[in-house]
Amino acid sequence: MKPFDSFGNKSTSDHWIRFFFNVFFFALLLIRVSYAGVEYHEFKQPEQEQQYKTLIKELRCLVCQNQTIADSNADLAKDLRQQVYEMLLQGKNRKQIVDYMLARYGDFVLYRPPLKGKTMLLWAGPIIFLFLGLLMLFLYIRKKRANEPEGLNQQQHEKISQLLEQDND
Repeated sequence: MKPFDSFGNKSTSDHWIRFFFNVFFFALLLIRVSYAGVEYHEFKQPEQEQQYKTLIKELRCLVCQNQTIADSNADLAKDLRQQVYEMLLQGKNRKQIVDYMLARYGDFVLYRPPLKGKTMLLWAGPIIFLFLGLLMLFLYIRKKRANEPEGLNQQQHEKISQLLEQDND
């Protein structure tokens, strides 16, 4: 393979090699490699590990808001998982850890907040919206039926029958 052809131009194979090298290099620049770190925690007892898994499924990610800290990859969720792990290693029980999180972040940190005066709207909200939706549907249907013309009476049926018979004859 010659680097130049007989006219002094670079060969076409050299162009293709350069083209594919550039495409490959550009593709490498565009590819985002995600380094999803796998968290590994070593526990002294299997009960601690089970308690850890239960706790991180009960605590809400304050950044994502619709995920538990077990499901979230947000930095705050990672910090909270680490904090739960460290508190378990210190010998704290579930209630102490939950109380600490509640004192620091409020009821919102629990994925299933307790039924209290403050959280009543969270629990009753879906039921209220369902009731309002059904009420609106009922009123809509009732209004539609009120605007519909009434059905034909017996006299009108007879007249239509006569007209149809005359038309068929």
